[in-house]
Amino acid sequence: MDAILERSHELKQALVDFVLDAEGELAQALETYAATQLRRGSGDTTQQDLIVDRFITEGKVGEQSPLELFLESHPNLTQSDRSLIDSWHHSFIGLFAITEILPDGFDLRNWLTDKHYIVKPNNIQTLQAISRLKVGEILLTRISPVTDTYWMFSGPYTIMGKLGKPKLAVAIGNFKENYKNNLYSDAPELLEEAWQSVVQYHQQFIDFFGSDEITLPGYQLNKKIAEFQEIITEKRLAEAGIDTSKSLAEMAAEAGVEEEEMKAAAKEAGADANVVSQMFKGNSKMVMPKVDLPAELKKAEQVTTFSHPRWGQMFLPTYSKMQTILSADDWQSVEGAEKLIRYYLEDKSINAFIWHRLADQYPTQLEKMLQKVLQRPEFSLASDLDPLLEEFNKPIKPELPDIASVPIHLHNLFQEAVTEVNKTKTKSKVQKKLAKGFQ
Repeated sequence: MDAILERSHELKQALVDFVLDAEGELAQALETYAATQLRRGSGDTTQQDLIVDRFITEGKVGEQSPLELFLESHPNLTQSDRSLIDSWHHSFIGLFAITEILPDGFDLRNWLTDKHYIVKPNNIQTLQAISRLKVGEILLTRISPVTDTYWMFSGPYTIMGKLGKPKLAVAIGNFKENYKNNLYSDAPELLEEAWQSVVQYHQQFIDFFGSDEITLPGYQLNKKIAEFQEIITEKRLAEAGIDTSKSLAEMAAEAGVEEEEMKAAAKEAGADANVVSQMFKGNSKMVMPKVDLPAELKKAEQVTTFSHPRWGQMFLPTYSKMQTILSADDWQSVEGAEKLIRYYLEDKSINAFIWHRLADQYPTQLEKMLQKVLQRPEFSLASDLDPLLEEFNKPIKPELPDIASVPIHLHNLFQEAVTEVNKTKTKSKVQKKLAKGFQ
């Protein structure tokens, strides 16, 4: 084992001890960070160890990271040690596939970004423990840089085994749910592109609907969203140089491909037979599979849809009722008022953007209502709203929304996973899990 790898193990252990033995602000910061993270996970020993490992680089004590505090408190460290520790700010968590087994480690592919890393254990115990792993198995773990050419396992790892495409899609969906801020940690360019796609979608939404907020009956909204999606698709096809005025049959003829061949290929890829046939009608433009709202929204009497360049797209079937409550002379006389208010506080689908929209529209009414419901007569909307939202575990800053674009390799994976599920007619509960993946 390389000397620098052995030294990294010693330094990492000293760093962990420094954090766990700390008192005062550092200990308090760890406790707060851990409480926030545990609300999202299982709370088992592996997750707890992972939280400590993440806190070391991601946590903050004032304006400093625990890594920086450790370096400050150890002035006698050599420059090489200090550089090594400082490089650990680039540590990140990922879902890795083993692509090659090396004598002292692995070549790993980060499924989230399609980047490869040579990763080595920094101690004999870990090396022995993972010696049974095989090519193709999936690991959930964090890695940290050691040199310019290889990395080390930073904390605990979870072995997920070899996963077929449907189960891998579910695993990536779960990763997205549990580590939203770590999706593209090693690819800031992908993260920037994803955020930019949300801005672009928002502008397209406004161009089509004329506003960032619309309220329609569910069945009507479903039709309008389908029209909207079709327009977006046509724009993307046009940008790709595809003539959307031609039917698929015409393009097939120009390409010298038989209609039946293209139909068979499309069906093999999982396309609906009726959609494929429609695409071959002589006077038909290319069509996309219908985009449906969930059944409960399609049946809703009213659904309010919001679009925001950072928060993304939101569908609320209860927003009109909330407006009715806040507009009433006596909100307590409205049936189900307090129950709905508590739902807005407790349900994670009602984010900070929605609350601030209500605060802008009904500042006086909302403040009085919260004073009563929370039994906090001194509650001030101006100064207490954000702390209240944090109290109910609502992020104040937006996380990357579901409408954001995804790397093509992930898009392809989910398409292939859905195709496999359709082919094998997997039970509906697996299909529901797939819905957790990138959309």
